[in-house]
Amino acid sequence: MPAVASYTPSIGPRYDGPRHCDSESNGQCPPNARVLLEQARQTLIDAEYATHPVERYVQAHLAALRGAAAVLAARARPRRRAVPTSAWTLLSTVAPELSEWAAFFASASATRAAAEAGVHRLVTHRDADDMVRQSGQFLTLAWRSATRTLR
Repeated sequence: MPAVASYTPSIGPRYDGPRHCDSESNGQCPPNARVLLEQARQTLIDAEYATHPVERYVQAHLAALRGAAAVLAARARPRRRAVPTSAWTLLSTVAPELSEWAAFFASASATRAAAEAGVHRLVTHRDADDMVRQSGQFLTLAWRSATRTLR
């Protein structure tokens, strides 16, 4: 019987960013930031596998929000505040190098909230694909920022 080559299709996640805060990282990553980055990575993978564009968009945006939370956990210093502030506003203050990304994701927050509330016409397949791609790029930068190796 002739040998048959095994064919395993590439059905795994397409996310090829760095393993967040792994042992090969040059910087230090606090444990809470490491957990948030892993959650962000998994949420991005979930977004890539989601079939409906609204679900893809929402999951990708949440992945970016978790990435922002990881940067804040790693770099922010606690302060007492009476007024709640968005993570995106805080991110611009704590990590100015990510302020353009913070502005982008802050502007997408209203669309995500509307999509979660059932207004599905706001998100197209293209919007969802773009959000997944941009969230992946942001998570790479958030990982570097959280581990203090941003170049």
